[in-house]
Amino acid sequence: MLASFGVIGLGRMAQALLLPLIQAGLVDPSGVQAVVASRASAERLTAEHGLAVGTDPRAAWMAPVVLLAVKPQQLEAVAAAAPAGHTGLLVSVLAGVPVARLQRLFPGWRCVRAVPNTPSLVGQGLTGLSFAPEVTEADAALVQQLFARVGEVHRLPEPQLDAFLALTSSGPAFVALVAEAMADGAVAAGLPRLLAQHLAHRTLAGSAALLQEQALHPGQLKDMVSSPAGTTIAGLRQLERAGLRSALLEAVLAAAERSRELGADRAP
Repeated sequence: MLASFGVIGLGRMAQALLLPLIQAGLVDPSGVQAVVASRASAERLTAEHGLAVGTDPRAAWMAPVVLLAVKPQQLEAVAAAAPAGHTGLLVSVLAGVPVARLQRLFPGWRCVRAVPNTPSLVGQGLTGLSFAPEVTEADAALVQQLFARVGEVHRLPEPQLDAFLALTSSGPAFVALVAEAMADGAVAAGLPRLLAQHLAHRTLAGSAALLQEQALHPGQLKDMVSSPAGTTIAGLRQLERAGLRSALLEAVLAAAERSRELGADRAP
């Protein structure tokens, strides 16, 4: 169990990561020192979770492990306010901020870049991790254990994190758009809105479970459902005509390229 754990920016993602660690006995709640921007938020979060949440970051930076979860545009100010002379393991979940920049802003800290996605909020997440050279194997094992509480963890070379982010972090928005469109189609075909939304969500969840649990290639599932001259192949014909396959492919590529651009803008 970690007796002391600092959190700089206790927003939704940081809460989603921290609370399962406390519930699993990996972090001592009495040793958590968390920081938010406003006193009102600090008081609300203290009341909700029974944790030490304040607006002064000094105590949080004294912990041996610190989770950095502020907005990327706040990073320079956060680094300037960090007390000098103390080092430890720094785990950043800031989008588009490369390890090299973390090392420059927080000298002496052993820096980890983590890319968790929003399904982490319900324990179904995917997290990509890249480590600075100073991070030890013991550090890496600890970080992997922490993120495993909210889903699957993948250790990757940092250049691959852009593609990882495009698929896993931007991907939920792409899937949500598909779910919304499918529900709209069902409404147009005669189903009530709430039922259509529920059925669309369950169809996507069930299809994903079938693909994973039976280790099916997506093409296999498509062919399983498509009978000759049937309803499914008629719908697939319309999707191919509208360019859905190409649109999704290009969406992932565009998100990856934008991630690279943001990383270059924020590089040392």
